[in-house]
Amino acid sequence: MRGIFLHLFLFVLTVLSTLLVGGVVYSATLLSILLAHEMGHYLISRRHRVRASLPYFIPFPFPPFGTLGAVIKTRSPIPDRKALFDIGVAGPLAGLCLAVPAIGIGLMRSEVVEVAALPKESLVLGNPPLFALLQRLLVGQLPEGYDLLLHPMAYAGWVGLFVTALNLLPVGQLDGGHVIYALFGRLSPYIFKLTMAGIVILCLIFNLGWLVLVLLLLAIGYRHPPPLDDLTPLGPWRKVLGVATMAVFFASFTPVPFPNWSVGLKDLLKLG
Repeated sequence: MRGIFLHLFLFVLTVLSTLLVGGVVYSATLLSILLAHEMGHYLISRRHRVRASLPYFIPFPFPPFGTLGAVIKTRSPIPDRKALFDIGVAGPLAGLCLAVPAIGIGLMRSEVVEVAALPKESLVLGNPPLFALLQRLLVGQLPEGYDLLLHPMAYAGWVGLFVTALNLLPVGQLDGGHVIYALFGRLSPYIFKLTMAGIVILCLIFNLGWLVLVLLLLAIGYRHPPPLDDLTPLGPWRKVLGVATMAVFFASFTPVPFPNWSVGLKDLLKLG
């Protein structure tokens, strides 16, 4: 009972923190996406008889999100690579099923405005490929000198894509790390190392803010422990789904999510 109270307490605090940052529509949309993501992990864990906690939401009453997301805790070993794969893909795909409609509905409610009319403190967002495609289809090409003032639902969907991309980074015990290990087994450490190198390059060239992620991954470990059965391979349909899931990562990722907050090595060299 005490454990359930903690989950509810953190959820309520996260509701309040996201309300503070973005209002009712933003809060309801974002929390729905995050809840779908974590419950995807939880339900598939239960299906494979892996003990897992309910989601722990993390309130953070400051911009730009009002939350640091949510996590579940796995409390028993993962039996095989099939279970590892299923648990890894379930969260991002479940969250994406809500994020994409949220973006679509939100874009149709967004307003095209002159850039000069935007407040100086407006948050500029980098568009991942999937968001840019939906914007082009639903809003069309913006006239020169104009930008899109996002509806809170569209912004919550953008945040959902951002969370999806972070979780699908193919490294460590992130969702993408689960998928890559399930697909490639003992070859996955090479992919993990390449990914870490790629993040460091992004950090140096585009956005020094990625340094926080690098340090966090190094602290928690960028390697992945094997499941109990590390030999049974995945079937063909899981391999196809794995490729599709990693395509979702590239469609959801942007190297510079907040252009007006980002400083890279190239910018420091210009200043120098």
